[in-house]
Amino acid sequence: MVFVRTTPPRPVEVTAVFPELAPLARPAIRLHPRPGSPSVGDSSVGGPLLWPAEEPWPHCEDSHLHGDSGFRESPAEVRLGRHSRAQRYEDPYGPSFTPEEEAALRQKAERLAERLDAGPPWPAECPVPLLPVAQLYLRDVPLLQPPGEADLLQVLWCPYDHEPDWKPATAVFWRSAASVVDVLATPPEPYEANYSGYVPEPCLLAPEAITEYPNSFDLSPESRQVVGHWSRWQAAGADVDSSYAEYPVEFYDGNLADAPGWKVGGWPPWGRTDPYRRYCTVCDAQMVPLLTIASFEWDSSTHGWVPYEDRAAYAAGRPAGLSPAQPTRVEVGSTDNMQLYVCPASPEHPHTDLIQ
Repeated sequence: MVFVRTTPPRPVEVTAVFPELAPLARPAIRLHPRPGSPSVGDSSVGGPLLWPAEEPWPHCEDSHLHGDSGFRESPAEVRLGRHSRAQRYEDPYGPSFTPEEEAALRQKAERLAERLDAGPPWPAECPVPLLPVAQLYLRDVPLLQPPGEADLLQVLWCPYDHEPDWKPATAVFWRSAASVVDVLATPPEPYEANYSGYVPEPCLLAPEAITEYPNSFDLSPESRQVVGHWSRWQAAGADVDSSYAEYPVEFYDGNLADAPGWKVGGWPPWGRTDPYRRYCTVCDAQMVPLLTIASFEWDSSTHGWVPYEDRAAYAAGRPAGLSPAQPTRVEVGSTDNMQLYVCPASPEHPHTDLIQ
């Protein structure tokens, strides 16, 4: 399946209004995940990984106790529930399975449910197999800067909240796709997820290269003041709704700065906190954004970024939990983003992550 997503041109040319921002332009690649059936040879979100059969599958060794949320479902149960809901509402953007795939999921869910119902010691207290989050081939996402001969990025996480920030623990792997001869056919899965939003729905990608500018939080005080002057917008003849006259910075952030959704590179989506610089624990270099794991592809303040191909779905609206703006069904924080950072001097140095 080959599909494309096209971001509409920005309503205002940033550098025409604010030429001083031109040096701050950064390339980014919007991934545009959409539900599908990716293979190990595809770039994907939540899909199967090209993982060597001889290499141990990564596990999280932290303590994993059941929370008080009452949520106790295996990834298979989560996916079956989504499939059932999509069928009930005839959702063309939801997950779909062949009868064989659905039967296999039900068998897996039943086996894991038996283990959970057996009582303590809970299986989740053992090392927890990580879940695939994203697999990106360099051929599809040329903005990646892998080490050595690597041409493949694989990101996984543990579907449990971890102290002190209460977010999934992430793992990043770089590898050469050509070096993988025998692929692990049946990776282990965790017995349950702490939260359904930590179980990514398998999605294919339609990578699109764009140019971003920094969120107003990332601007210098002088530049932020300039962006906030309505007179500057008027003098440049910018066609901006006058309702933004008192809050032009909001228009800038929502329409001209960093793109929402899953992406590689670009600028961080600040908002939950002020900019929080990350530094490499090995060489002290300031780290740069690698991957944005987004709860939503757009929201009410960023709907101008909705691709042309999704405009009809956006206008139609869908019941809660079936939004075309949440194709991966991932939800981190309070519908926030998880930003992964890497060291620009060496991608092999330990990465870090941050909820935004």
